[in-house]
Amino acid sequence: MRAIALMITCATPAVAQDLRLGLPIDCTLGDTCYIQNYVDNDPSEAALDFQCGSLTYDGHKGTDFGLPLLSAMDVGVDVLASAAGTVRGVRNDMRDALYTSDLAGEINGRDCGNGVVVAHGGAWETQYCHMKEGSVVVVTGDQVAPGDILGQVGLSGRTQFPHVHISVRRSGAIVDPFAPEGDIICGGVGENTLWDIRLDTPAGGVLSIGFADDVPDYDSVKAGTAAATFLSADAPIVLWAFAFGAQTGDVVTITIDGPDGALFQTDDVLTRVQALFMRAGGLNPPEDGWPTGTYDGVVTHNRDGIELDRLSTTISLP
Repeated sequence: MRAIALMITCATPAVAQDLRLGLPIDCTLGDTCYIQNYVDNDPSEAALDFQCGSLTYDGHKGTDFGLPLLSAMDVGVDVLASAAGTVRGVRNDMRDALYTSDLAGEINGRDCGNGVVVAHGGAWETQYCHMKEGSVVVVTGDQVAPGDILGQVGLSGRTQFPHVHISVRRSGAIVDPFAPEGDIICGGVGENTLWDIRLDTPAGGVLSIGFADDVPDYDSVKAGTAAATFLSADAPIVLWAFAFGAQTGDVVTITIDGPDGALFQTDDVLTRVQALFMRAGGLNPPEDGWPTGTYDGVVTHNRDGIELDRLSTTISLP
């Protein structure tokens, strides 16, 4: 995406780039993980990410590297030290649970959940939040190198999806690693970041898709258990999609092709901003049942006529 010539100077203090950061998570960005939220760069009650987008919320102080499914968390994904330093603090005893208001008393201000704080010198520090209960493998005073394992991605603290939240601070002030000098280029990524490689930062996309014989419930989609392994001749065919970064006016297109050609297509125009969302579409079987063969599904997420993301899947009817 080309950056447009619009810059905003934010409240973030200007900093010298004497800290370089690696990924805080052992994954392939855009495949087995994605960036869900960025630092809020708007000092008012509104929210603005570093691309002048809405992948943040008021007061958000870090960058969220998320897993697309709860099942990935269950398997185990390592949280990594982004830079060399000394462990300054650790928490490791909070349980993993999707946050609801009922948990406010239990969390009691410990919104970060299980986590690690690492001091890097030069008044820099990083904090890693929402780690899996009992997974933290470092203790206060340990020396860590870039890429060292700190623990695993979890669901502790105030969170509703599995991710590691990394906050970057200098002299106690929040620094956006994508815009450390406080200058934001709307619609693009500037050259001046703290990351040691250039990161892909899509403003939305499709996390997972699958076939089912009915519209699945949202919890099973998030858990990674909604996809069927084969179709039945006398049951409906439904293609569902789990996605992120919805903007009003976005279009999610769901297409199903069968052994004899095109079966179904719908263009769903989104009506509100949503961090995570699900869409599904399909049709009932004909009177004589679905023909044996291969069925292909494609989901695209489009904005202003531009395709943000696309996923495809295949299933068979034996």
